[in-house]
Amino acid sequence: MFRILFYLVVVFLLGLGFAWLAERPGDLVVTFAGYRYEVSLMVAAVAIVAIVAAVMILWWLIRSIWTSPYTVARYFRVRRRDRGYQALSTGMIAAGAGDGGLARRMSQQAAKLISSDQEPLIHLLDAQAALLDGDRQAARDKFTAMLDDPEMRLLGLRGLYLEAERLGEREAARHYAERAVENAPQLEWAVNAALEGKTGEGDWDGALKLLDSRKASGKDARESVASRRAVLLTAKAMDVLDADPQAARTTALEAHKLRPDFVPAAVTAARALFRQNELRKGSKVLETVWKKEPHPEVADAYIHARPGDSTQDRLARAKKLQSLKRNNVESALVVGRAALDAGEYRLARESCEAAARLGPRESVYLLMADIEEAETGDQGRVRQWLAKALRAPRDPAWVADGYVAERWAPVSPVTGKLDAFEWRMPMERLAQVVEGEEDFSPAPAIAAPKEEEEADEPAKAEAETVVIEAEPVKVEKPKEAEPADAAAEAVAKSEKPEPPAETAPVNGQKAASAKKDNPAKPPLPDDPGVDPDDKDSSTQSPFRLF
Repeated sequence: MFRILFYLVVVFLLGLGFAWLAERPGDLVVTFAGYRYEVSLMVAAVAIVAIVAAVMILWWLIRSIWTSPYTVARYFRVRRRDRGYQALSTGMIAAGAGDGGLARRMSQQAAKLISSDQEPLIHLLDAQAALLDGDRQAARDKFTAMLDDPEMRLLGLRGLYLEAERLGEREAARHYAERAVENAPQLEWAVNAALEGKTGEGDWDGALKLLDSRKASGKDARESVASRRAVLLTAKAMDVLDADPQAARTTALEAHKLRPDFVPAAVTAARALFRQNELRKGSKVLETVWKKEPHPEVADAYIHARPGDSTQDRLARAKKLQSLKRNNVESALVVGRAALDAGEYRLARESCEAAARLGPRESVYLLMADIEEAETGDQGRVRQWLAKALRAPRDPAWVADGYVAERWAPVSPVTGKLDAFEWRMPMERLAQVVEGEEDFSPAPAIAAPKEEEEADEPAKAEAETVVIEAEPVKVEKPKEAEPADAAAEAVAKSEKPEPPAETAPVNGQKAASAKKDNPAKPPLPDDPGVDPDDKDSSTQSPFRLF
């Protein structure tokens, strides 16, 4: 655009110049070698311009002829390079789509058209094609060759790291990740892998040093670094709490400053402060985190801040926590437990009922069972509350990768990931097994023989410690049905017991035949079991098509 404007300006100026000369007539006289040349001023100007233009055109022609070999060679080189990049692009797309054969062909074609020294992506395409073909060793050799090229070094380290992870070589994977961090501290995968290695060994100082070397850019990245730093500082403080409370106090307070709502950091800092007889400051830390996120560990540390406190003193501290966060399940449970320890059963019961209204869950009904046993001793009511606790939603716990832990840990025991534990409700059980289910919803059944009753007495005695006892239900035997002893004797004489589907109905229900000779356990809730007819055939081959 600017070049066009420049040419237009030059033409406009030339036009102005010729117009100016045309308005001012004159002659130009030139004497050369005894000859006198006389022309008008306009003709002379046109001749000069024509001579300059001719010289420029002549120079352009000579220059074009002189550089024509290079121009022709450059044309074919560019065309060859374009074809090579097209093959490289097609190969990368094929590798991403999982077409190993096309990726290999395009890699070979690109290598012929483009030098691998000029385009390092050819090495990457070769490695990806080898991975798709299943030649892992060739892929590792390609990634290893990339380490010599500064431009491809990080890519080679990444490939070797993934291969080491696939083979389960954790030490080798950690080595490659640490080398990548040395060259590029901003790489997220390298920092995470190196941190997992150091945290797995308990090297909190090394992990903190590695985290500090990362150059975080952006608000989200800085918050992530601060969060993980708080986790590492908390883990370090927990390790040195018994040996050096002063160092644990400094480290935990720094973690609490980075994450004010982080419960493990606040609890660790408070315990370190309590050991140094700084009760007020430690209580202030716990009160701050309690206002943001009520937690049982915070309440336990706050109530038992002074080991010599009486039960009434602990109850007073529990009430103070409740005043900081009202209408909360944890606040009500804290007061309920403290009141139970202090012997104030009415307050304990009221607090527990308030907690049940706010959020019924397992710990609420367990506490009600404790209150019932301590106040009235009614075992029936106690078992009733225990049964409700068995069916109630589970309490929140520290969960990481499906693993439920009683205490917080800095890394996941499953994957080794840092800051993986979360305080939330675990996944519900697939099936809750309740012993003696008939005690909850009794139904009429045929009386069992005496021998079976004597054999089942130990099992019934064990079940009574867990489930609620129901009142016995008397079932009158119909006149048409045989006596239980006669039915049992008939079953014992017969070689093959009749299937349950052929038994006579009793009180609207089908009576199941006794299976003494071949007892079988019921299948799991998510396992339909194996058909007895297909058991033998299934062992011959893992697949059955017809």
